[in-house]
Amino acid sequence: MHSVVVGVTPGQPPVVVLHAAAFAARFQTDLVCAHVNPGRFVTAEAADGSVSTSSIDPDFGDEREGEFDAELAAALGEILAPTGAAWRPLALAGDVARALGHLADTLDASMIVVGAHEHSVSGSIQEFFNRSIGVQLAHQQSRPVVIIPARAPGVRSYLPGKE
Repeated sequence: MHSVVVGVTPGQPPVVVLHAAAFAARFQTDLVCAHVNPGRFVTAEAADGSVSTSSIDPDFGDEREGEFDAELAAALGEILAPTGAAWRPLALAGDVARALGHLADTLDASMIVVGAHEHSVSGSIQEFFNRSIGVQLAHQQSRPVVIIPARAPGVRSYLPGKE
């Protein structure tokens, strides 16, 4: 099985995950919903792509930050339930593009899916960083990188959780 890896983050439109689930269905594989916390670094890694992490800031010792956000996982479960997609959440750490690329390499993923953000003042900053992530992935990967537009007609909901 060559999983489809999708980068997820709070505030992201569900359409990104739904497109990733459609790709996973077409490839008859599972979907790995990966959230990367850039405020943490990897201390250990398992063969399934899961990682143990520590905070970059030694004064910030909240170990819950190393876990996949429960509210985000619940929202993903609701969004993906009608698709019937086999999926799992995965918390990663470090540089977003490197973490997603490394996970894709570890899993020998068929593709990496990321979302672009809408155009607004804050969206422009997010778009700059997301474009950078997409470009970095495209230059570093030997597998397809798919960037899904943030806004589809009629989409008004976003994934919950801590941004």
